[in-house]
Amino acid sequence: MAAIKIDRKIAKYRVQKPGQGAEAEKAAAVPAPAVVETEAPRFNSKGKVIRLTEEVQRPEVLIGSTYKIKTPVSDHAMYVTINDIVLNEGSDHEQRRPFEVFINSKNLDHYQWIVALTRIISAVFRKGGDVTFLVEELKAVFDPRGGYWQPGGKFMPSIIAELGHVIEKHLQTIGMLRKTGLDEHQQKMVDEKRAEFEARAKQADAFSKSHFPEGAQLCLKCSTAAAVLMDGCMTCLNCGESKCG
Repeated sequence: MAAIKIDRKIAKYRVQKPGQGAEAEKAAAVPAPAVVETEAPRFNSKGKVIRLTEEVQRPEVLIGSTYKIKTPVSDHAMYVTINDIVLNEGSDHEQRRPFEVFINSKNLDHYQWIVALTRIISAVFRKGGDVTFLVEELKAVFDPRGGYWQPGGKFMPSIIAELGHVIEKHLQTIGMLRKTGLDEHQQKMVDEKRAEFEARAKQADAFSKSHFPEGAQLCLKCSTAAAVLMDGCMTCLNCGESKCG
C-alpha cells in the first residue's frame, strides 16, 4: 500500500466502513443538476456568496459623455460624466448601456450627497434591467427653498431634477429612451401660431436667450414660459398645449 503524505492539519476524521467507498464513487460519477441562474446573490452555510446571476466586470475602457450643469443658485458648475458599457460588441445585438456616473464640482457644500447619489445611481446602472425609472424619480425632487429658471425660460424645481434631465438626455442619446417631440402636423401648427403671434406683437423676449414673447406664462405641461393668449385661449408656443383642446 502506497504511503500518503498529509501536509495539512487534521481537523476531523471518520472511519470508513466496508462498502462505503464504492457507494461514494458511484455518487460522484452522477453529474449534479444544472443550476438556473435567475435569482439574486445568496449566502451558503459558510457565509460565502453564491452568485446566481451573471456578474459583468468593468472593462478597461468605457465610452463616456460629460454634461455641464450651471445653475444660478451656485457659483460653480457641476460636470456630470456618464460612462457606458458596450454589450455584444461586434454582433447584430450590440447596444450601449449606462454603467457608472461621476459628478465633479468645486463646490464642496453638497459633497456628501453627491458622493452618495453617484454610488447609488452607479449601483442601479450595474444591476441592469430597466433603469429608465431613475429619470422620473429624480425629476420629481423639489427643493424646499424653491427652484430656478434656466436660460430660455425652463423651470427647474431642484438641482437633482436637472440631474434627472441630464440622465434622460443621455438615455435618449444611446437609444434607451425615445425622444419626446411633436409630430409633423403639430410642429407645423405651432410654427404657424408662433409666426402669427410674433407678426402681431413684436416684443422683447421674456428671458435672456429666450425665443418666446414677453409676458408669456408658464406652461404646466413642458414647464416653459411660452404660454400666450391666442384666439381667446392660452396656447403654448413650445409644445402646442392648449386649454381649448
